[in-house]
Amino acid sequence: MIRSSPTHPHHRTRTLLAGAATLGVALTACSAGGADQADAAGPSAKAPEISVNLHGKHADAGEPVRVKITDGRLSKVTVRDSEGGGLPGKVSGDGKSWTSGREAAPGTEYSVRAEDDHGASARAGFTTAAPDKVNKLSLVPGNKTTVGVAQPLSVVFDHPVKNRAAVERRLDVTTSNGTEGSWGWMRDYSGKDRVDWRPREYWKPGTEVSLKADLNGVDSGAAGGWFVRDYATHFTVGERQAVKVDLDEHRLRLTRDGRTVKDVPMSAGTPGGDKASWRGTAVLMAKEGTINMRSETVGLGDAYDKMVDSSMRLTWSGMYAHAAPWNKAYFGKANKSSGCVGMSDKDAAWIYRHVHVGDPFEVTGDDAKGTIAANNGYGEWNLSWADWQTKSALGGDPN
Repeated sequence: MIRSSPTHPHHRTRTLLAGAATLGVALTACSAGGADQADAAGPSAKAPEISVNLHGKHADAGEPVRVKITDGRLSKVTVRDSEGGGLPGKVSGDGKSWTSGREAAPGTEYSVRAEDDHGASARAGFTTAAPDKVNKLSLVPGNKTTVGVAQPLSVVFDHPVKNRAAVERRLDVTTSNGTEGSWGWMRDYSGKDRVDWRPREYWKPGTEVSLKADLNGVDSGAAGGWFVRDYATHFTVGERQAVKVDLDEHRLRLTRDGRTVKDVPMSAGTPGGDKASWRGTAVLMAKEGTINMRSETVGLGDAYDKMVDSSMRLTWSGMYAHAAPWNKAYFGKANKSSGCVGMSDKDAAWIYRHVHVGDPFEVTGDDAKGTIAANNGYGEWNLSWADWQTKSALGGDPN
């Protein structure tokens, strides 16, 4: 398993505990098989005296549950919420305490059952305070999807995440072949906090990838709120494909397993200004089909307003590959578009049918306005592996 992932001061009301709740012999021993467990264990067995660090109806969320026994040794502790979910944990080596491996979630009612080494047991219960704010997230790729070899795992949060290390520790990636990778934090193009998991190199075809985001009970930090559920996704990596866009030669080539299977003329963005194309590696974000493209949405005034076929999104800033029959005089000859990679209707439709979301578009050449940023779509492939690793909250600069 490979493990990872502008605010105002945020104050969260916390219940100050004067001490742990103690349950002594007044608690009734639990029953088993229809007989009182104390009787079953012998006439001298009695309910153990235990203490729980969380108690009452406004207990602190985000804390592990700790159970201690006054006399004897604990053999088993079970902590369950009102919906039947449990908090796993371990008994200490001396048998005197038990600690949950996960934190108590906010706004949740828990029951505790502790059994000692004589088979007698005691119960306790508590309810955590409701969250004042809830944080949610969106995951890419979607569950049970097949993607191209450059597709990263991407998590975008609804609210800011100040406790990045705490969140990243709960993001567990497993792969079918031990793929090396790392999480990296950034500000998404939308302005929200985002963390992506990128392999060191492109995925191997056929790799199975799973993410478990066990975030229930984790505090995002100031202005972010609590996570109140877990998340998961699973996807498969498809065939080895890449699209190579040469701005200087005005050609677009689809390669499969290193072999060119389609080579078409194209015209990219007009060099020398805002209409130039980006260079670097983009990842095909979506196949959007026929869409309305308006220049005002990308800061180019009223230069165009067109219905465009075979549209393949490459960046959030509006760079696409698509059909551009109005530009046919320049295909294979010059870059004269408003930033996108344009082809004939026939060629664009062929490329559209054969590429997959997650395929890399590797754009090279001098006729560019700069390199695609990491947060502009999935531009993290434009960072070296060493630079990418520094963006992990656990291994370097989290910003």
